[in-house]
Amino acid sequence: MSEISERYRHVAALFTQRVDAVPDGAWDNPAPCEGWVARDVVGHLVEWLPAFFFGTWNIEVSSGPSVAEDPAGAWAVVNGAIQRALDDPEIAGSERDTRMGRWTFEQTIDTICTADILIHTWDIARATGLDESLDPDEVRRFVESMEPMDEMLRESGHYGPRVAVPDDADEQTQLIAFVGRQP
Repeated sequence: MSEISERYRHVAALFTQRVDAVPDGAWDNPAPCEGWVARDVVGHLVEWLPAFFFGTWNIEVSSGPSVAEDPAGAWAVVNGAIQRALDDPEIAGSERDTRMGRWTFEQTIDTICTADILIHTWDIARATGLDESLDPDEVRRFVESMEPMDEMLRESGHYGPRVAVPDDADEQTQLIAFVGRQP
């Protein structure tokens, strides 16, 4: 397994743990993403990941439950398809033209997907009252990689305005504020 595959596995497992632990009735709790509830956080990942990755890399995914009927089950199907593709050296190393240039599947997952899942782990936890702590190594990696692209990320519309936090705030608080969430 590649380092990228293992990092994805780890971050996705933490997201899966939170999704599996959502208390009864909490799927409709407001999420930190404006206008979303907890279920929408999972729906976002279940919809955009296949749309962006699966067609581009010809990844087969079995049909599963809808996010409306079973958010955890819907996530498990998409997550399993991504992990199988990352674990397959032929798919993981295959290159395609993407919006960012010519990248391999694993490069694209590492740059876009793993970070998104990390942030949405916090979103699910915050919305549903679960443990909000994130992996500190992944938080550091994300902060270091995104900080130089601050202006471009803001212009893309993927992140809201940075929230002000004290200079001595811990890295997770800095990350959450960087992506426009209220820590």
